[in-house]
Amino acid sequence: MLKKLNRLWLSGIKKAASAQRKRVGSMLKTLRTKPAASTKASASKTGKRSSSISADVSKPIGEWISGHHRHGPGLTQRIYYRLFLPHAPGADMPLIVMLHGCQQNAAEFAQGTSMNVHAAKRGCAVLYPEQSLRAHPQRCWKWYDKTLQNGEGDSAALAALIEDITSIHAIDRQRIYVCGISAGAAMAHILALTHPALVAAVGLHSGPVFGGCNSAAGAYRVMQHGSRYPTAAMDELLNRLPRLQATPAILIGGDIDKIVRPINQGQLAEQFVRLNRALTLTVKPIRYKPFGRALKNEPIRRKMTIRDYTYDRKVMIRSVMIEGLGHAWSGGNDALAFNARGPDASRLMLDFLARHRMR
Repeated sequence: MLKKLNRLWLSGIKKAASAQRKRVGSMLKTLRTKPAASTKASASKTGKRSSSISADVSKPIGEWISGHHRHGPGLTQRIYYRLFLPHAPGADMPLIVMLHGCQQNAAEFAQGTSMNVHAAKRGCAVLYPEQSLRAHPQRCWKWYDKTLQNGEGDSAALAALIEDITSIHAIDRQRIYVCGISAGAAMAHILALTHPALVAAVGLHSGPVFGGCNSAAGAYRVMQHGSRYPTAAMDELLNRLPRLQATPAILIGGDIDKIVRPINQGQLAEQFVRLNRALTLTVKPIRYKPFGRALKNEPIRRKMTIRDYTYDRKVMIRSVMIEGLGHAWSGGNDALAFNARGPDASRLMLDFLARHRMR
């Protein structure tokens, strides 16, 4: 039974990738950011500096740095990462940590989301940790593992990687944000929950609810049906890891997502309300925002459904449900798997995150 459920979960992910994957030639023509082939000498003890990258090769917007972070007993394990540094950054840059989903890697996630292009305009650094094939054959972050949910394993390794990056580069420690899609969104959520003094706010796209399972088979059930006790999982964590500050969050998902169904986003909103229970949050009326063009065969424009939770007129939790979107990064490069046309999720996240910093 366990193997069957695990196969169903991975089969669903593979089908979603296959449905969105197009010809390689088309993909290469539409890449938003392209690492140069030549590299320079080592720039730091953890990274290797590459040539400038850009949405337009003639207009460089920043630099790629690639490297490995060692962790684990005897420092025998490694996390590979890519780091984007904008040209002409501010004195202390915000850091956006981007965690990819299953069947993705760091470079593909950067290309699909165009986060570097947006970050360059705002003077933000962007860190892309990459799950290894040795850790998981589909490069999935194992968000369903109890060890990770307790803040150990990859959770601790990612936190240590962020600490290393902030010690080497001019990063504003009050403005460290973690974002992700699917398994990466779940991992981003866990990182913020278990290392609250590190993460100022989160952006979760198509993410499963926290704490509903401790196995791959359970993960499939949660992705399809949500958690039976979503707030109980949050209460248990809060009793174990008390918090001294709020955790703002923007949640983005599609209403036709068949991999991580929309019930998860509703339960995530409940969990973040519980997480920020020290604040008196006000639930604002639902807003509808149209997007896209009206076509002959689709005379009615699609819409985003937005629900905000505010504290003292400041939006602390924002839930955005996008009509007609499946399991894909909205507004991403649809020549790559797990990206689709729609409202720009990267811009939505950065607009939200820029309003928050660690207290």
